[in-house]
Amino acid sequence: MRAEDATGAPSLADDQRGFFNRLVRPTYWTRGCDLSPAPRCTVGCRVNDDMSGSRLARTLLVATALLAGALMAAPYARHYFFAATTPRPVQPRADLTELERTTIALFERSSPAVVQVVVQREQISGVSEFDPDSGPGVGSGTGFLWDQAGNIVTNAHVASGARSVAIRTASGTVISGEVMGVAPNYDLAVVRVASVADLPAPLPLGSSGDLRVGQSVFAIGNPFGLDQSLTTGVISALKRRMPTAAGREIADVIQTDAAINPGNSGGPLLDSAGRVIGVTTAIISPSGTSAGVGFAIPIDTVNRVVPELIRAGRVPTPGIGIIAANEAVAARMGREGVVIVRTIPGSPAERAGLQGVDAAAGVIGDVIVAIDGKPVRRLSDLTDALERTKLPGKVQLTVERAGSRRTISLPVVDVTQG
Repeated sequence: MRAEDATGAPSLADDQRGFFNRLVRPTYWTRGCDLSPAPRCTVGCRVNDDMSGSRLARTLLVATALLAGALMAAPYARHYFFAATTPRPVQPRADLTELERTTIALFERSSPAVVQVVVQREQISGVSEFDPDSGPGVGSGTGFLWDQAGNIVTNAHVASGARSVAIRTASGTVISGEVMGVAPNYDLAVVRVASVADLPAPLPLGSSGDLRVGQSVFAIGNPFGLDQSLTTGVISALKRRMPTAAGREIADVIQTDAAINPGNSGGPLLDSAGRVIGVTTAIISPSGTSAGVGFAIPIDTVNRVVPELIRAGRVPTPGIGIIAANEAVAARMGREGVVIVRTIPGSPAERAGLQGVDAAAGVIGDVIVAIDGKPVRRLSDLTDALERTKLPGKVQLTVERAGSRRTISLPVVDVTQG
């Protein structure tokens, strides 16, 4: 209680203290509420905060619903506003590249001379293990025109055992054909068409002697019966050796990554000038389809064999009349060269006195170590040299027996003729 003066009114000192206290004590105002410094909020303030939180939650809920609706409606909106219900305009393109123009010109110039070879066979010998289309029944492959007489080159495993042959040209015309000759040792064959009317020009030939790994190659064929197919690639390797079903090896085979599939067999492998540099023949693939490892018979071999097939229907097999041991057997014996197992009666080898293995005594006879002065380390070295010899011809053979060597002259004959 404040002190009062005698009249009952507050004293002047009390009024001064009260005025001072009002000056230094702050007064807080919030929406009409007088809050003292100690309590931060009143009941009215809490109600106002709850109302603000509710409005924020409603705003977020409405925004979420609108966003979800927009996402759901987006596909329909795109279909309605952006669907191309009329033909689209064609976008002009730039000129073809030089590589494209070259490839197109090469195909258009070369493809008319490439044909599909369809054969009907009852049974077949010399079937290539690389081509499932060469089995009994109906088989097909590829060929290309060799000359204006209607001779077509293809693979032996395509044409062998054919009872009838049909040639389907690039224009779609079907012409009957006849097998003129087969060379299983080289997997080559020649088929002649019955009619030569309106035949295109034969493909030009190149040389396989100057090929380089990495140069571009083009294969035209009929993979899986799909005619006039072009694949491209490069020469992956040279001088490969490929065994044939006839038991010999083809030398200097071209390896390429251009896709070669069943039905391509017998087709031309071309260089960038459009010249034939090989005849596609086989692939290596676990699945039976192209795995980027294909092979082609070199054109230099083809150009030597095909004229013989056209002229005589067969190709001589030059030899000296020996049966050679397997290379693995020679290696186990510790001998380098071609071990003679036996000689063929009446052959040049027998007449020259060459001796084979004496199985009873366990003695090795003659081992061929050189031919015409060049080392012979395996059978292919010998056969390559013999095949390069023009019949009738002679070779200088160096043989080793019991640690001593001698050189003899032997005639080379066609060993397929009895």
